[in-house]
Amino acid sequence: MFRALTLSFLLVMLTGPATAAEDPVYTGLLSNTGAGGYDVVSYFDTEQAVKGSSNHTAEYLGVTWRFTSAENRAKFESNPEAYAPVYGGYCAWAVSQGYLAKGDPKHWTVRDGKLYLNYSQDIQDRWLADTENFIRLGNENWPAVLER
Repeated sequence: MFRALTLSFLLVMLTGPATAAEDPVYTGLLSNTGAGGYDVVSYFDTEQAVKGSSNHTAEYLGVTWRFTSAENRAKFESNPEAYAPVYGGYCAWAVSQGYLAKGDPKHWTVRDGKLYLNYSQDIQDRWLADTENFIRLGNENWPAVLER
């Protein structure tokens, strides 16, 4: 009996209750940091994935975002929608397929002025093979996919 209760508890802790919606921004299990702590402004300004610093942070959508400089933080704060990853930083390809997976800030694309994260290099390769279609599908699935 104890073993069954422990297993049930672990399943609820890992997957959450069936009726609970997912958070609109992916932060990982034990984190409250968007984009894995990477500076989302750097994707646009330097075209590189660069880790942000805990010395330069901003709050947006209930999570903490890190930046490499006060200048990047100010850019983000002036227009966070322009820099925050689409689909809350969840894997864009997964959202296009109707489910959620973590977005990895090392596997990214800026397309039409928007930042998209993918789960892995393999998934990003799939994403890049038909990006326009996947964006269309992702937009159709978002944000309802948070409730599934």
